[in-house]
This record gives sequence, structure tokens and C-alpha cells, in this order.
Amino acid sequence: MSRPTGPGGEVLAAGGVLLRWEGDTLAVAVIHRGRRRDWSFPKGHLEAGESSEAAALREVEEETGLRCRLLAALPSVRYGNNGRMKQVDYWTMAVIDGEFRENDEVDELRWLGPPEAMGLLSYRTDREVLAAALAAVGRDERAAPPRSVP
Repeated sequence: MSRPTGPGGEVLAAGGVLLRWEGDTLAVAVIHRGRRRDWSFPKGHLEAGESSEAAALREVEEETGLRCRLLAALPSVRYGNNGRMKQVDYWTMAVIDGEFRENDEVDELRWLGPPEAMGLLSYRTDREVLAAALAAVGRDERAAPPRSVP
């Protein structure tokens, strides 16, 4: 079965920027993909008949072991990948449950403050996605998970 493509033939993918509060500090989940030796956000290709939202939730859970809920849509990013254009739709997400488990694609997950995450991410497009997520949180607190009440 072939994967869906966009109107220009681009590969379609979706993923998430996982956020949580650690005290008064917003933390961001960044994953390490061992085979690619890079730091990124969880994401992956859409399957036939799957919405971007469903693909983002599925891919995040497959790559991290964390079941999440969508919070806010972020701007899509486009970039060249193996000779084809790829479009990735992202959302900010809150973790519902689960725990990280190493797998074939991801060997480490780190929760970091935004400056540390920005410094660790391997790709300019991921740093742009993180900047958009932080701007979304600054505009609307619903783009971030709710703070726990002590």
C-alpha cells in the first residue's frame, strides 16, 4: 500500500512537540534517533486514509511509548529528504500516560528547558518548530499542558 502524498508529490508526515511543566519551567521532549545519530521531535509518515492528527498521535506513541493529546496546531514545515520534498504537520502535545521505552528508531528521550532543547536539536527546521511552539504557548496558554495544582 502506498503512502499518501501532497498535491506536489511531497511525502506527508506528522509529529509532536511534547511539553510538560517541571515546577515553573516548561520542558520539551527531544528524542535521539540512534541510526541517524540526530536529535529531533517524534514524527513519521501518514498511512493511507489517516489524518495528520491521527498520524501525529500514533507516531509519537510508537516512537516514545507516550500516549498524548493534541493541544495546538503549529505551522507545517517543508524540506528536502532523500531527493523528495517532505511536509510535516506538528502539534504541541501533552502526555496522558505511558513511559519512554527504547525502540528500533529512538534510543533516548530527554526533557529539557527550551534553551537546552534549542541547542540540542540537530536541524534548523526543528528549531523553527520549537520556536513556533514556544510562541504559541506565549500567545495562548492552551497550547501548553495545564499546570498542576499543588
